[in-house]
Amino acid sequence: MKNSVSQWESSLPPDHSAFEEIVMHAIEGLPVQFRQQAAAVALQVADFAPDTFLEELDLENPFDLTGLYTGIPMTEKSVMDQPMEPDTIWLFRRPILDEWVARGDIELGVLVAHVFIHELAHHFGWSDADIATIAPWQD
Repeated sequence: MKNSVSQWESSLPPDHSAFEEIVMHAIEGLPVQFRQQAAAVALQVADFAPDTFLEELDLENPFDLTGLYTGIPMTEKSVMDQPMEPDTIWLFRRPILDEWVARGDIELGVLVAHVFIHELAHHFGWSDADIATIAPWQD
């Protein structure tokens, strides 16, 4: 029988592809009325936020940003809007993994789903109360 240390010797964190699978599973877990709309928002998974995002948000540490929504929220869209880029949810793998390890009390898939839903909330214009009805969360 392996001891608890040796069981992790060959374990690696999910790579980009495996992380995207975790995100897809989170999307599939959404209530049906939101799943199709969520699929219409572009998804980008990156190890870290691009420097331009960090600068815009006045963040120095790239580990401080786990996700970001870029676009115009549905509650603010107008037929007059001419989007320059598609609405996009960005998930940053390394900061999410870092938070997961630091917390040590939650499954990775649950954390990924939480970050995704939080960013999706920006797209829909949801309040924190709205988010809680879709994905209850305790900090």
